[in-house]
Amino acid sequence: MNEKIISLINNFVRERNWEQFHTGSNLAKSLVLEACELLELYQWSDEVENVNRLADELADVFVYCIQIAEKYKLNIEEIIINKMKKNEEKYPVSLAKNSSKKYNKLTK
Repeated sequence: MNEKIISLINNFVRERNWEQFHTGSNLAKSLVLEACELLELYQWSDEVENVNRLADELADVFVYCIQIAEKYKLNIEEIIINKMKKNEEKYPVSLAKNSSKKYNKLTK
């Protein structure tokens, strides 16, 4: 993950002394709330009308994801790579290609 971005977020929080409020629970709740604001952009349409607002909401989601990873000292690149390996096992191309079925509904 880009260390410049992580440092920017960490400095922002540190300068405001907000670490004291950043429990795992509070960060997870904030992440979900920001994800809901992102989803709200699609409330009446399958496409967003304001891409700038989409970018802001998406950034908020990313910021909280990064803060949760930082709190638990998780390497973002590592956890994404590991999860994608698991996804590859659950969704082999031979079964999942052109299908939106959940992994336990794919037939061999």
